[in-house]
Amino acid sequence: MKKKILVAPLNWGLGHATRCIPLINALIAEDFVPVIASDGAALTLLRKEFPDLSTLELPSYNITYTKNGKLFKLKLLKDLPKLLKAIKAEKKAIASILEHNTISGIISDNRFGVRNKKVPSVFMTHQLNVLSGNTTWFSTKIHQKIIEKFDACWIPDTQGEINLSGKLGHLKKINVPTTYIGPLSRFTNTRIEIKNDLMVLISGPEPQRTMLKEKLLHELKGYSGKVLFVRGIMEKEQTIKTLGNITIYNFMTSRLLEKSINESALVISRSGYTTVMDLAKLNKKAFFIPTPGQFEQEYLAKRFTEMGLVPSCKQKDFNLKKLDKVNAYQGLKAFDFKIDYTDLFSLF
Repeated sequence: MKKKILVAPLNWGLGHATRCIPLINALIAEDFVPVIASDGAALTLLRKEFPDLSTLELPSYNITYTKNGKLFKLKLLKDLPKLLKAIKAEKKAIASILEHNTISGIISDNRFGVRNKKVPSVFMTHQLNVLSGNTTWFSTKIHQKIIEKFDACWIPDTQGEINLSGKLGHLKKINVPTTYIGPLSRFTNTRIEIKNDLMVLISGPEPQRTMLKEKLLHELKGYSGKVLFVRGIMEKEQTIKTLGNITIYNFMTSRLLEKSINESALVISRSGYTTVMDLAKLNKKAFFIPTPGQFEQEYLAKRFTEMGLVPSCKQKDFNLKKLDKVNAYQGLKAFDFKIDYTDLFSLF
């Protein structure tokens, strides 16, 4: 009888779901049966990627952004009771799932309540340090307390000096067994003919996703090259629309997205960590526009700009002239890192 492993990514943009794709494929290859558990767009995406796998819906965190990024931290504090209620409901849902299903292990990607003492429970995160401005010490301490309730912590990065997450994924001490599993990406780098001068990948929570989409579509009216624009909206059917030199998709599944990025000379995107891992795997030149008020993305964008890898700017400051900087930057590069999945999954 094959062991069933519950894989539960947070529904926050699409990054947590997409970086679980290589883990789900690895579980299948290692003779486990993944059971997917999430909500919203993350669950919709994984159902499209793995139509033959069992899926379960978890309570939603219902976290939304503010139009003014500076107010986001205040909004998170205001939403804290709602978040705690969702985590409690999540724990109750997991207990019920374990009662009615034979589950041998849990992999939670940043879902705080997805754990149970009856089975080995893993928390996957690239944020051991949770940046929140002058309250970073507090948010990091709270996050560590949550992680320590799990049996293990997996970090999708390398442990050495050459890494992607910087200070986000590296702490001197944490009281739970920690494994650096290397950058995770569902993609493979292939050398194919460049067909798109520019590719735009929009992602993340509302209303900032729509605000960036509208700004970029407005700015790109003056762009003469061929543009592929992915709005990052998970809907039942894929739609394709053309506006002059811009081809707009509502979403792309992994295979088409991989091909499209490989065929694009430059990618404009958020500086979310999953996007960083994907673009590094594909050795891409990029331009980053971090989500306003999201300290983690602002840190990563600044870090890669200072390293001479990827230029970036604030959302409100973007214009087409900013793209002139790209040639002065190296772009992102893949790491030569092999994950021993047999050893990693021995926990189960």
